[in-house]
Amino acid sequence: MTGIGDIAVIDVGKTNIELWVASKDGTLLESRSTPNSVLEGQTWRYHDLEGASIWLITTLAELCKRHPIRMIVPVGHGSGGVLVGSDPDDAGAGQALPMIDYEQACPADIDAEYRKKAGTFEDRGSPVMMASTHAARQLLWMERTYPTEFRNARHFLNIAQFWGWWLTGVAASEYSAMGAQSHLWNVPQRRWTPIVLERGWETLMPAFKAAWDPLGPVREDLVQRFDLPQDMVVLTGAHDSTANFFRYLAAQVKDFTLVSTGTWVVALSRDVETEKLDQSLGTTINADMDGNPIGGALTMGGREFSAIAGADTSDEVVKQKDVARLITRGTMAMPSFGDNDGQFPCSARRGHIVGASPANQAERAALAVLHSALLTVTCTDVLNGGSRLILDGTFLKDPMYAQIVAALRPGLRTEASHETHGVVAGALQLACRASGSPPPPLTLEPVRSVVLPGLTEYATQWREAANRQGGQPYD
Repeated sequence: MTGIGDIAVIDVGKTNIELWVASKDGTLLESRSTPNSVLEGQTWRYHDLEGASIWLITTLAELCKRHPIRMIVPVGHGSGGVLVGSDPDDAGAGQALPMIDYEQACPADIDAEYRKKAGTFEDRGSPVMMASTHAARQLLWMERTYPTEFRNARHFLNIAQFWGWWLTGVAASEYSAMGAQSHLWNVPQRRWTPIVLERGWETLMPAFKAAWDPLGPVREDLVQRFDLPQDMVVLTGAHDSTANFFRYLAAQVKDFTLVSTGTWVVALSRDVETEKLDQSLGTTINADMDGNPIGGALTMGGREFSAIAGADTSDEVVKQKDVARLITRGTMAMPSFGDNDGQFPCSARRGHIVGASPANQAERAALAVLHSALLTVTCTDVLNGGSRLILDGTFLKDPMYAQIVAALRPGLRTEASHETHGVVAGALQLACRASGSPPPPLTLEPVRSVVLPGLTEYATQWREAANRQGGQPYD
């Protein structure tokens, strides 16, 4: 990456927005973070993009005084986007309508209409998921509720591309973001979905650019007002989990499934026949940076972990003896504690403990780790892609998690990436691609299986019980 200076990465998650600075060799130098605030509105909860834009530009200006930043790479989660007007500005950050919080419940009539028009699984690339997940459902809600404002809008932009547009004034679509359960883009056939064509939304969708393509320089009014460098270039950017996946592809890793862990457990593999995915489960057809299909399986594992472990979880790692005691007693956490079914249809909000309750905080933490490992293995079994299993993300903070996963997948080579900021590292790979520089080396560590008597039988009983409990939605 010689010659491009330092790189700033804008990482927009559901909970926080982070701004990172890395050197041209990929070393992380400094970061800032702010909550991705959600405000109450008359019609829907919405993200405070105006406040976020002020934080972003002032923080970027501060960091530019200490680092020779010359390239900016935006990445963001895949469950939303922004309907924008003609020009980016500070009044509402250029929004035509406020950005819907995807955990906001969608009105029943909008949801019913949407489900009729959303197309096939191949069109959507996922099941119809909870609340206001899916950009297409958000657009339908906006159009039905505020038709005048909707007609006057100019573009719909996925999250990373929204921030690229706000910084440069240049609008673009991008494959990995459009292919992340937006329900706007049919990934296998590379075309807009039926609801986009029926509603005429294709006029809102800018032309596609590659994630590593430059959108352009930061707009001059921002440069002048905040005393920014004249030569900072903003890349198109990408979907966050796919950016993380890209760093393994850039390192020429083959025949693998990657499981990234955090708020969501996301399993991705290119070694999957996407047309054979079980559509009744939480499976997805994502797009890689070139627009090619990636098989996916996901569940909201971070929320499950928190519900089981409780709020007062310490940093102390789980002990093998606590896991062994849970297995011996038959104490199990049944999914799902949150609003997402994940891999167990009709399980949302049915989460509960069977068997003797955990006796203390150590056992609650052990049960959360054990449950997370079981969810991970379920996702990888559903995909069945490749002979290597690679784990990364926040769950690796506890070594027992990876060791249980390895023990339950004895036929696979299980490895872990202890890069604690995989999404940022993936964004830096996009900067490498943009500059024509070789990617930084990727370090993978073999995972040793834990020896826990009865673990295999416990896992089988858990899976059978979890499958039995679903099937009928709530009255």
